[in-house]
Amino acid sequence: MPAEPRTRGPRAVAKRDLIAETALHAFAERGYQGTKVEDVAAELAISKGSVFQHFGSKAGLFLAAFRKAVESLPAWLDAPDEVKAEGFWAVLVYWLERTEHLVQEDWAPYRVTLIGTYGTDLTLRTEINRYMVSEDPYGTLEFVEFGVERGDLRADLDVEMAASMLDWMAGGFQDALVSKDLDPGLLHRHPDPEKQRALRIEQFVDLLRRSLGSSP
Repeated sequence: MPAEPRTRGPRAVAKRDLIAETALHAFAERGYQGTKVEDVAAELAISKGSVFQHFGSKAGLFLAAFRKAVESLPAWLDAPDEVKAEGFWAVLVYWLERTEHLVQEDWAPYRVTLIGTYGTDLTLRTEINRYMVSEDPYGTLEFVEFGVERGDLRADLDVEMAASMLDWMAGGFQDALVSKDLDPGLLHRHPDPEKQRALRIEQFVDLLRRSLGSSP
């Protein structure tokens, strides 16, 4: 796992950030297994040892790239004010409908999040899960509390459980929307994929509403 840099001076912090940014694009293009630490170092004209000095290992380098990727993506409550004014379910639909557009805008960060979820070993995924739970970079817990306060979600919910449920289900659903390799039967065999995508989003939100939503 990542080693702390020996110094926290501005130059060291800037160098660490540059290495992580370069690694993010390398992992996005070549995957976890296909990326070599020496290639990242060569791109920056530094030694491989310098990378290890900052991150400790290839796994530590990937975790830093993963964090940078996730933190560059929008949180739930970054939706426009007019959407938030409509409530929890409107915000959820807003982001689900924009999934493909977001991936096109932020291809490299989104690709790295997919690799972290589906293309790394159990030890690294454990570190990724620990980070996601402790830091909550998408603000899922705040988003669920927002829904409860508005009366859109059940008042008896364990909000931490609901946040975990939303992360698992919505994250997996969005991944399937944009990656036929994850679920080739979800949309890509339908004669009208755009129409089917809208229907799937509607049905997915309906399922969540039935389990988490407040009574009418």
